[in-house]
Amino acid sequence: MPILVMKFGGTSVATLDRIRRAAKRVGREVANGYDVIVIVSAMAGETNKLVGLVEETSQFFDAREYDAVVSSGENVTAGLMALTMQEMDVPARSWQGWQVPLRTTDAHAAARIEEIPPENIMTKFAEGMRVAVVAGFQGIGPDGRITTLGRGGSDTTAVAFAAAFGAERCDIYTDVDGVYTTDPRISDKARKLDRIAFEEMLELASLGARVLQTRSVELAMRYKVRLRVLSSFGEFDDNAGTLVCAEEDIVESNVVAGVAYSRDEAKMTLISVADRPGIAAAIFGPLAEAGVNVDMIVQNISEEGRTDMTFSCPTDQVARAEKAMEHAKATGDINFHDLVADTDVAKISIVGIGMRSHAGVAAKMFATLRDENINIKVITTSEIKVSVLVDRKYLELAIQSLHDAFELEKTA
Repeated sequence: MPILVMKFGGTSVATLDRIRRAAKRVGREVANGYDVIVIVSAMAGETNKLVGLVEETSQFFDAREYDAVVSSGENVTAGLMALTMQEMDVPARSWQGWQVPLRTTDAHAAARIEEIPPENIMTKFAEGMRVAVVAGFQGIGPDGRITTLGRGGSDTTAVAFAAAFGAERCDIYTDVDGVYTTDPRISDKARKLDRIAFEEMLELASLGARVLQTRSVELAMRYKVRLRVLSSFGEFDDNAGTLVCAEEDIVESNVVAGVAYSRDEAKMTLISVADRPGIAAAIFGPLAEAGVNVDMIVQNISEEGRTDMTFSCPTDQVARAEKAMEHAKATGDINFHDLVADTDVAKISIVGIGMRSHAGVAAKMFATLRDENINIKVITTSEIKVSVLVDRKYLELAIQSLHDAFELEKTA
């Protein structure tokens, strides 16, 4: 039988009633002729509770034991979902990561998937099992210890299973009913997209759209897994949600697919650093070693052998960046006059595969912000993206004006 992967996030399995609702969706797909692999997250709030218990137990905890504790939330959900399916007379059983086995690297709390052998689950399908309920977010490392994949790891688990089993589709059930042109909480004109290309979704996910985890979109794009994002609270509808697919599967699309944003950005400027070969490496090497996620980078015009270097990073990494730069200065690796941090900025981005073949998209974005008297502090671009840093107080105005300017409320 064809295989379908269905993933349910924490809000979709937060209570027994919601687990029953999710189970009915699974039962409907079984009735449609699918063998189903269900990937479940922990019940809403459970992972945070378990993380809190670990941190309360030990300030400097053993990452292996951390994984053993926090992975237990998914195990509970998987068992409850399997029991619910059995009550519906659907042959089902739960699977923990090590039982599949989902093999990973040994990077506890941030493991990467290396292999998912399909034999064990396929054998059970052949014996009459119709639903395999797999605990998401977890696997088994080379040493036989439980590992976890990091936050959002259940999305990655689902896509990896869809790739490993050649599933017809991977449905991601969450608390939103699809991917929107922008955050509906900011613009009431935001429109749900019927389809979006992998590349667009990857950019939107990395730029702050929290519908899908970035790693899961990367996997889906690499293995051409058709993803569908839909709500577990809506009506049963085979055409619901947003399909994330290859560019060639989209007949027609707008030049710009969506407007993404990140509210918690900081702009940092090293004032008067030496303009010499290797200075960028001397700056960004220590930042990388300190775990600072640098995004936008701008080097100003050199004057008398000195220049300013500006970069952006998340606001919660500012202190780490400052410490790394001061250490590099103290050791003589770099010399600068001052380090200025502006923690009151936001990043606004427009994304669309249509940018490849349409000129003037960036110019239109800049003109729109100019007309709203919004000053741009930093700009960065890629083939299908333009991002700017602006004062955070203009965040909502910038999103609304760009959404209107590119007429994203209209279909192509």
